[in-house]
Amino acid sequence: MLFNELGLSDKVLSAVADTGYTEPTPIQAQAIPHVLAHRDVLGLAQTGTGKTAAFTLPMLTLLEQGRARARMPRTLILEPTRELAAQVEENFIRYGKNHKLNVALLIGGVSFGDQDAKLVRGVDVLIATPGRLLDHVERGRLLLSGIEILVIDEADRMLDMGFIPDIERVCKLVPFTRQTLFFSATMPPEIQRLVSQFLSNPVQIEASRPSSTASTITQLLVASSKEDFAKRETLRRLIDNAEALQNGIIFCNRKSDVAIVHKSLLRHGYKAVALHGDMDQRSRMQALDQFRTGEATLLVASDVAARGLDIPAVSHVFNYDTPHHAEDYVHRIGRTGRAGRAGAAFTIVTPAETKSVAAIEKLIGRSIDWMEGSSLETLPPVEPRAPRREGGSERRGSERSRGGGGRGERGGERAREERASEERRGARPARRRVEKAADETAVDAPAEVASAAIAEDLAPAPARKPARRAAKASVAPVADAPVSAPAPAPRAAKPAAGSEPKRAPSRAPVTPLTHHRQDRHPADEPADTSHLPAFLLRPVKIKAG
Repeated sequence: MLFNELGLSDKVLSAVADTGYTEPTPIQAQAIPHVLAHRDVLGLAQTGTGKTAAFTLPMLTLLEQGRARARMPRTLILEPTRELAAQVEENFIRYGKNHKLNVALLIGGVSFGDQDAKLVRGVDVLIATPGRLLDHVERGRLLLSGIEILVIDEADRMLDMGFIPDIERVCKLVPFTRQTLFFSATMPPEIQRLVSQFLSNPVQIEASRPSSTASTITQLLVASSKEDFAKRETLRRLIDNAEALQNGIIFCNRKSDVAIVHKSLLRHGYKAVALHGDMDQRSRMQALDQFRTGEATLLVASDVAARGLDIPAVSHVFNYDTPHHAEDYVHRIGRTGRAGRAGAAFTIVTPAETKSVAAIEKLIGRSIDWMEGSSLETLPPVEPRAPRREGGSERRGSERSRGGGGRGERGGERAREERASEERRGARPARRRVEKAADETAVDAPAEVASAAIAEDLAPAPARKPARRAAKASVAPVADAPVSAPAPAPRAAKPAAGSEPKRAPSRAPVTPLTHHRQDRHPADEPADTSHLPAFLLRPVKIKAG
């Protein structure tokens, strides 16, 4: 079957002939007639089979009649990623060069003002990601009431990225009488529910068995240890030994691994660029342009680049990480072996990823061969880490004890200064206790009591208790003496002016107190009131307030 047998317009056939295509792919041959008949279409096909042209070409034919109005696009195409949206725009520009249609792209990373200016002029084809589309709708800058054709592309990828609630909201905003074209590589239960809810009596087209891989792709498994440096070394060996390597895409599960592998390849002299979700739109497009033009031979990417990127001349795909989801494996290796070309796909497998490989083989319905001489059984045993030497900790401890701290003379001096300051801080309280003890014992206590108190404060911690017991034993006989009030000291004669300097007042004599039960304080004795007048001894009533 040829393109001119599908019912396309002359303008579209002329543009297709200029690109060099003469025969449609199976999905194009089955879908185009039903789209031209205004039927809802459910297309199931593996990636790389020409799904984009299957809805682009008939839409161009249908849009030749009619005219767009301001802020009311005629057709809407939803894509999960910016790269896919930009790729669909390129298809409309390529095949619609004979049409005077306005095409607008609503994706993140681009100014709202530029996009709004295109919407004001009127848009025939609106290509958008769900998030940015709903942003324009909520701002009141876009109306979806004029949509004639709604295309939901890569629906299973939309499900993985969490866009299904946004898709449901968009489907409720467009007219009920629109024509819906629904394309997906797989049909999980959530996608089946969406199809039954928003498609009206669709024509199901299955160009190939869902989740199958192209027969033109050579698939091999390569064993590697789990260490990151071992996996990077295995990857470099595969790149160096690959036959007829023109360019290749390296897929990683995490964005952080994309950056690490990219830097590693650059450090070893490979021409590589990176592509992942955290990059801005300008950096993404620049990386893709360098890869398409051959300026870079390797593209390190996350799964954001695994769906629908039209790079027809990719010769090799390297799975640095085995994908967690089996469906992602189909989309990854679908970047090579496109349009009947031969391709090769290598997957690096660690011992912990055997379950993921089994799930992939179950999904595609065939077993994947191991690379010759490579299997998990042939991996060398992982050498355990050498135990830490005991002498090392002892050596570090001795350095700290010497004040070195492992940092040379400066560290030793610093440690010595810290110890000296600690000693000075500890000596101050001890000195104050010694002076206080000396003051209290110098008046009434004998000399041996004061010396014992001083010795207690100056002695180390374990020796303080015996010294304290000795001090109590020395004080006990003094406490047993009869208690009497101290005699007042005679007043000294006032010295002549200027004869000698003023001296500090002497401390009053202190009588040591004991804690014996039978001892009584002088204040407990009854006071002598015989010398007081009688009126001072009468009770006095005092009114409060």
